[in-house]
Amino acid sequence: MKTSDFDYELPEELIAQTPLKDRSSSRLMVLDKFTGDIEHKKFSDITDYLKAGDVLVINDTKVIPARLMGTKIDTGAVIELLLLKDMGNDEWECLSRPQKRLHVGTVIKFSDELSAEVTSLLDDGITHVKLLYKGILMEILDRLGEMPLPPYIHEKLKEKDRYNTVYAKNIGSAAAPTAGLHFTKELLSELKEKGVIVTNVTLHVGLGTFRPVEVDDINNHKMHSEFYIMSEETANILNKAKKESRRIISVGTTSTRTLETIMGKYGEFKACSGNTDIFIYPGYEFKAIDALITNFHLPKSTLIMLVSALAGKDNVLNAYKEAVKEEYRFFSFGDAMFIK
Repeated sequence: MKTSDFDYELPEELIAQTPLKDRSSSRLMVLDKFTGDIEHKKFSDITDYLKAGDVLVINDTKVIPARLMGTKIDTGAVIELLLLKDMGNDEWECLSRPQKRLHVGTVIKFSDELSAEVTSLLDDGITHVKLLYKGILMEILDRLGEMPLPPYIHEKLKEKDRYNTVYAKNIGSAAAPTAGLHFTKELLSELKEKGVIVTNVTLHVGLGTFRPVEVDDINNHKMHSEFYIMSEETANILNKAKKESRRIISVGTTSTRTLETIMGKYGEFKACSGNTDIFIYPGYEFKAIDALITNFHLPKSTLIMLVSALAGKDNVLNAYKEAVKEEYRFFSFGDAMFIK
């Protein structure tokens, strides 16, 4: 299977640059994974497609303002760091740019209260640093850092919280689980009143989000690992739903990867944490989820491969073609799809 099999034409003007004022007013394409039939709705209409007893699984990770601009203290050269993963003891895995200007021992100054010392240099721009600071790190990042928006978004984000879900709480992501950006607290309350069970997992979105597939044969693509957590409460809810043949509906590819990883490893849902590098593409047999709420993904990305595994490549590419024709908004701040 080739990476080019998952390509499609997208006019640049359809890439959403800013979030809508009302999160739930985005459009919703409903795709039947068995027939390929398509419906055009508003996201708030999702309540019509979920019923009492369904379990909706959200990813409660929280994006930190992890993009930092600083200067090397020896030369004054400008360096950008994107914090990806907290490795403990103030050591962080980052993407650095330009990495060629760095060496082990380089100190980058961001302000009088925050600097970073390079501890190791790895491939693909990955750099390990030790953060040196006075005070509370997350408060410093809130003041100094910018939200790590994807490179296809050129507009400055006016409100940092719009690149987080309304239920974000566990700090640690370098990118938002964007399917969840459509939910409001009111919409979630409406679903709960209807009898939909809402439960959460955590997957901290990391380097995989920033790395395109650069090989022709997708079997040769290496996924970067991301940290996940499932609580005992969530595991019990999901196991009960499976036993009673009730639907498990995942919000986003991150929740999906967490659920499929755990079910694949243990044959059931289990309170656990770990790292996953699961790569889901057509031919994969889903063990955990029945339906998926997701956004429209980049051409040739691992994410469009995942949704193609669930709904069929031809159905997905046809749906994307229809979305372009109907001028849906694409990617992180764009419109949504419900695959049922």
